[in-house]
Amino acid sequence: MRTLVDARPDAIQLSPGQAPLLQRLPGPGKPALVLRTDIANVYGPSPPQSLWSELVADAVEAAVRLDAACVVVNLLSLPGEPELHRQCVRNVASLRAACDPVGMPLMVEPLAMKLADAGYGVNGDADMVVTLVRQAVELGADVVKADPTDDLDEYGRVVEAAGRVPVLVRGGGRAPDEEILRRTEVVLRQGAAGIVYGRNVVQHADPVGMTRALMAIVHDGSSAEEALAGLAARA
Repeated sequence: MRTLVDARPDAIQLSPGQAPLLQRLPGPGKPALVLRTDIANVYGPSPPQSLWSELVADAVEAAVRLDAACVVVNLLSLPGEPELHRQCVRNVASLRAACDPVGMPLMVEPLAMKLADAGYGVNGDADMVVTLVRQAVELGADVVKADPTDDLDEYGRVVEAAGRVPVLVRGGGRAPDEEILRRTEVVLRQGAAGIVYGRNVVQHADPVGMTRALMAIVHDGSSAEEALAGLAARA
């Protein structure tokens, strides 16, 4: 956690159990906390017999106590799993109602998924992503965290579907440095407001360097090539 804080990202997304690791660190200028408020069993090498997604108890109250800047919840769409999608709609609606009285921003993570060789993976079909992002907006999202489309040149459709709501692009699985930096540059050109990356930072050999490379693209307008050069210079 200290390594990530020292890298100075804008925010760090954590679960309620992990959030105190960030919030107990002393000193000004810490990244903001984005609190994960739901638990789902869709991840793993083999799908379970019954899929579910549940909100943690008193999620918004916990976010206020932890001084979170935002809460985040999934909106999942998996083939042949309408009840899971219904659970997620209920979760978003419940969280929206709880956020309003205390002015807590709500980030919705609409994820279209498909069955792959090792469990469920991202479905980057642009039509699927656009439809789910639009539903997230209609349910009241203040911010949308969405997967990249298979064809990155179509990501402008996702941004357009979100309308006034800013879109942050999800990092997904681990990718080579050049690929993730180029993807970041392209989706920002398509109108994305920012990024939310996990494994491509925390599993990197140089999390600080990768964070700074990504921040250079997001905030400074650096190209992927410039960011990659800066990262390589740290090796």
